[in-house]
Amino acid sequence: MKKLEKLKNFGGIEGPLVTIVMDGVGIGRQNEGNAVFLASTPTLDMLMSDYPNTKLRAHGTAVGLPTDDDMGNSEVGHNALGAGQVFAQGAKLVSNSIESGKMFENETWKALVSNVTENQSTLHFIGLFSDGNVHSHINHLKAMVERAKKDNVKRVRIHILLDGRDVGETSGLDYIVPFEAFLDSLRSDDFDVCIASGGGRMKITMDRYEANWAMVELGWKTHVLGEGRYFGSAKEAYETLRAETGAIDQDLDPFVIAKNGKPVGTIEDNDSVVFYNFRGDRAIEISRAFDSGIEFDKFDKVRSPKVIYAGMLEYDGDLHIPSKYLVNPPEITNTMSEYMTGTNIKIAAISETQKYGHVTYFWNGNRSGKFSEELEDYIEKPSDKVPFEQRPWMQCAEITDKLIDLISCGKYKYIRVNYPNGDMVGHTGNLMATKISVEALDLQLARILPVIDAAKGAAIITADHGNADEMFELDKKGNIVYGKNGKPKAKTSHTLNPVPCIIYDNFSKDHYKIKENDGTFGLSNVAATTVNLLGYKAPDMWDASLIEIKE
Repeated sequence: MKKLEKLKNFGGIEGPLVTIVMDGVGIGRQNEGNAVFLASTPTLDMLMSDYPNTKLRAHGTAVGLPTDDDMGNSEVGHNALGAGQVFAQGAKLVSNSIESGKMFENETWKALVSNVTENQSTLHFIGLFSDGNVHSHINHLKAMVERAKKDNVKRVRIHILLDGRDVGETSGLDYIVPFEAFLDSLRSDDFDVCIASGGGRMKITMDRYEANWAMVELGWKTHVLGEGRYFGSAKEAYETLRAETGAIDQDLDPFVIAKNGKPVGTIEDNDSVVFYNFRGDRAIEISRAFDSGIEFDKFDKVRSPKVIYAGMLEYDGDLHIPSKYLVNPPEITNTMSEYMTGTNIKIAAISETQKYGHVTYFWNGNRSGKFSEELEDYIEKPSDKVPFEQRPWMQCAEITDKLIDLISCGKYKYIRVNYPNGDMVGHTGNLMATKISVEALDLQLARILPVIDAAKGAAIITADHGNADEMFELDKKGNIVYGKNGKPKAKTSHTLNPVPCIIYDNFSKDHYKIKENDGTFGLSNVAATTVNLLGYKAPDMWDASLIEIKE
């Protein structure tokens, strides 16, 4: 059992410690595209002015991604917050596996290929179609298509999920056109390859946390059954649907590529299927649909082809979803929850559906189960099934209602909460709605702080990455980019900006001081800070605490 050792010179705060994750609230340039700056946030302003705070790196190598040009995301951010360490993450793992050739030596890849070569069937790839490097990277897809040809696969079909969220909101053709040229360079008499279907990532296939299985059902009908509106090419589908609906990429309707009145790439018995996203949250449900047999009851699949299915990674290590995968996920060990439960610390975690898995599964090192049924309580508030810009406050008030109960009851020593507003609304590209979302969050902070004081507790208030802080695209000099219509170009992706970390403590603050930031502080430094505030030493393998205990 992993147990924390008590500090000798500080017994810890008297009441509960609350970690508040303001999802997607970074520190960006103070301009007309920064919804956090534009929002009326008297409580957050007061905290930043009157309480110890610092900036944390929440992207790139600070959270285990390949380079500092890679934006952070909620998955790796919560991994770092909960583990106190930085582990090589999905994108880097996959890139290394491809470059070394290990992926193609994997028994799963060999099974996928031998299945289609022996049965003269089709190898399918499904996944997010961009270089956003948050859920997937198009270069991984290209490498696998090239290898498939080298391995004598005769027919390949690609089912593309348009992004517009981790990349520009209407950048679809920037990926479709050069990818089609790439396929043209590979196509030959004995290698038949093309795009077979597609649609927006927030329209089909990529639901998460069982918030909306209808998305997965629509994806199944599109990719597997070939049901939907027919087009001659992905370019034609994209241009037509954009012109007709005005929808940005992530919300684009599904489409099916057809020749001579028939879909070119339905998924049939004896085919092989790869879901090439490396991030797990939006890959689990479609994987369950492929991996499950007759017991699957989330929607009527109409038919369930007998295929060999594999994910890029094992998306859930406890439930083993999917059963086959190409790259081993990072083994995240020695997490904060494991040490806390080993020390008999009572924990609660709460969020709404959209980020519930982040304060549980990702926080605990990609572990779906609890370390202790007796010491951990998880609370999920169901998310609304409406576009986030139409209800930008989301479930923040309902989360706070329950959080106040958790703080006041005296049962829990440590509580963590995620407010998804800044991230989920920020992804819509709607500046006004995102501003409202941040203001709604600020109202909740105002409700929470007096309750923490009444319980003689403290709070660490931070974020997992930026988003709402940069709602317009910026050029390399940091200037806002304007479109042909003279309006700023909306940004729907995460940012490379740091995030705030505030320590709210009106009772024990004289026992410690926040360290001077040398520019290296990141999300992984929060875990050691957390256990220090509770009166414990941090394990040696964790990154250093943000605070120094006074003698």
